[in-house]
Amino acid sequence: MERRTIGAGALSVGSVGLGCMPMSWAYTTSRQHGERSLRAVHAALDSGTTLLDTADMYGPFTNELLVGRVLRERRADAFVSTKCGLLVGEQHIVANGRPGYVKRACDASLRRLQTDVIDLYQLHRADPEVPVEETWGAMADLVRAGKVRTLGLCAVGARAERESELRVQRGRRRAAGTGLRGMHDATLRQLERVQQVFPVSCVQAELSVWSPEALDTLLPWCESRGVGFLAAMPLGNGFLTGTLTPGEGFEPDDVRARHPRFTAEMMAANQPLVAGLRRIAARHGATTAQVALAWVLSRGRHVIALPGTKRAEWAVENAAAARLSLTDRDLAEIAALPPAQGSWD
Repeated sequence: MERRTIGAGALSVGSVGLGCMPMSWAYTTSRQHGERSLRAVHAALDSGTTLLDTADMYGPFTNELLVGRVLRERRADAFVSTKCGLLVGEQHIVANGRPGYVKRACDASLRRLQTDVIDLYQLHRADPEVPVEETWGAMADLVRAGKVRTLGLCAVGARAERESELRVQRGRRRAAGTGLRGMHDATLRQLERVQQVFPVSCVQAELSVWSPEALDTLLPWCESRGVGFLAAMPLGNGFLTGTLTPGEGFEPDDVRARHPRFTAEMMAANQPLVAGLRRIAARHGATTAQVALAWVLSRGRHVIALPGTKRAEWAVENAAAARLSLTDRDLAEIAALPPAQGSWD
């Protein structure tokens, strides 16, 4: 698999990573089986994927424990990314960016992951009660202590928190936020601040055919500064795979059950996106998901696609997308597809 660099350093990863979150958080919990998830991680590594992305809040904690079982056997094959800064409570999720907590959280993650160093440590969400420079300074101390190699910042935390709170407080309605563009603007301000404290190696944010907002703001910022970009949810929470049926419904604790774009009406309205990707896939003998991932990878050499799955066959399929080169005709057809309908908040 093609390798791409994380930040300006010498660390590189396969261009397609593995998002481990679905193995123990946010999606169809009745279908989450540890052994099957372990097979998916091994299959991804066998296929050339190296970046494994997890977080202490996924589960919470169980996702890191699962990844740790693989790392115990195959640490040399993996580039380990985890996150700190969010705490899962009984009814809600809260941010905690206090320096002491960040350092304790890192030590706990190291134990669960069964490793002595984390390759990429990401701030999941900035704590509004703590200056982000203080949180970032504590994370920089972890690099100096040899516990962490590089630092990254997530721009997905705010929406993830809203979704997770909806999942915990079933049926409760929340007002829509400022949207992805507003969140990206806030992230840019945070990035400028923390960059003065310690270099940012990577930014993680949503990027897909039906959610391209990062192209306007975050990607240019990263490219101009030699910062890597982890494209989260490149398959649109599964929609862009073409395997979801409008009106089929989701389990109550699946985040998509309350997502505006996953109503039967909106899923039907956005089928032209899937149809367009499917036409291109047919020309290449590829899958719809592979075309969606290849489009993400075509956005820049600093972009790493981070699809999530808990199934070995899909991990292998996703990794193979790194070998798919889209033509100018393909890219023009994707650019001409209608924009996705429905709020993304």
